[in-house]
Amino acid sequence: MEDYLQGCRAALQESRPLHVVLGNEACDLDSMVSALTLAFYLAKTTEADEVFVPVLNIKRSELPLRGDNVLFLQKVHIPESILIFRDEIDLHALHQAGQLTLILVDHHVLPKSDAALEEAVAEVLDHRPIEQKHCPPCHISVELVGSCTTLVTERILQGAPEILDRQTAALLHGTIILDCVNMDLKIGKATLKDSKYVEKLEALFPDLPSRNDIFDSLQKAKFDVSGLTTEQMLRKDQKTIHKQGTKMAISAIYMDLEAFLQRPGLITDLHAFCQAHSYDVLVAMTIFFNMNNEPVRQLAIFCPHVALRMTICGVLEHSHSPCLKLSPIPSTHPNLQAYLQGNTQVSRKKLLPLLQEALSAYLDSMNIPAEQPEIVGVSREQVDKEMNRADNSLVSEMSQDDEDPPLPPTPMNSLVDECPLDQGLPKLSAEAIFEKCSQISLSRSTSASLSKK
Repeated sequence: MEDYLQGCRAALQESRPLHVVLGNEACDLDSMVSALTLAFYLAKTTEADEVFVPVLNIKRSELPLRGDNVLFLQKVHIPESILIFRDEIDLHALHQAGQLTLILVDHHVLPKSDAALEEAVAEVLDHRPIEQKHCPPCHISVELVGSCTTLVTERILQGAPEILDRQTAALLHGTIILDCVNMDLKIGKATLKDSKYVEKLEALFPDLPSRNDIFDSLQKAKFDVSGLTTEQMLRKDQKTIHKQGTKMAISAIYMDLEAFLQRPGLITDLHAFCQAHSYDVLVAMTIFFNMNNEPVRQLAIFCPHVALRMTICGVLEHSHSPCLKLSPIPSTHPNLQAYLQGNTQVSRKKLLPLLQEALSAYLDSMNIPAEQPEIVGVSREQVDKEMNRADNSLVSEMSQDDEDPPLPPTPMNSLVDECPLDQGLPKLSAEAIFEKCSQISLSRSTSASLSKK
């Protein structure tokens, strides 16, 4: 595998047609390994004059944000320097020159920025349900397994098992185990096919690391934020909502919120982050596991615009579907509101519609005329179906995957998405929440003058 990847970099220097195997924009471990190993298989089983090159669909500078990718490459002795990243190859120029064929792996929908490349797509290998309206007209192979790497493993073992070396087997084996949560039946992500091919790899290479060892090390690395700057932590797993000129970042952070808030110069860093990317508001969702291995979720809303911050907080506090069970956490900065989220079953995916609702309430209250939402280049597979139907644009930035990290079974099984009818605050509309918040703090006109609007 290593020799093959070194040859791929050399092929970029030649002016010749390329078959590019392109993973998705998240470039999580499954996407990276699927691209590397499928390209390797195609190169070994196709005519010698055709060149197959795997491309990681991120900038090289973004690789350190994916700790599990970095660790795994080290474990299997593949130098990062021999990999090819999206900012090191001009796919559009190759396509215009008639020298590009694309094979999409671990995704099947190109973002708007790459729409022109769709006609170059010759094959798709994915493990998610197909979006018929947006799928390229080409050969499509889709099966709903836990890991796309499982499908690559199947193709190799059925088509050319003799090319499989230990290094490639280790890549496939570790990725399926991480993606399928160590084949845990309680989690239920692993299918029979995932388990079948993990067992086949272990039978062929008995010296592969134990499942527990590889899973524990990769899982720890995946959520390790030590050594990252505040900006890197925020961009590591981020989504963005655009609506009528207002822009919100939603970042998942894998550490205790209290420890995050104590980072030196944090408020300055948050201001700089929002200013650099033109964000009006930043929502940080933290998750970590306590000493009893129970998940703890917390929220922080950073927003210098008083009316916007109050509207978002009001919508979240009064939500019944889902009910977040928020408890305020003291904050020393007036632009930041923090909460402990009692209902740990509400993931970011479930929170996004509430945040979109809050933006709508704010914009309506400011009497901002409605307009068509700005459509930004977005990987549709990262967008929740509810958000697709809403009047907004949602962009996945550095998101590792479209789901939150798996949570172990906990005694807190009484937590549900709906609040009991005899508990909590009365349910209010988003608009009513804004009016209520405005009465408590400032008049509407004063609030508007303090906001960016």
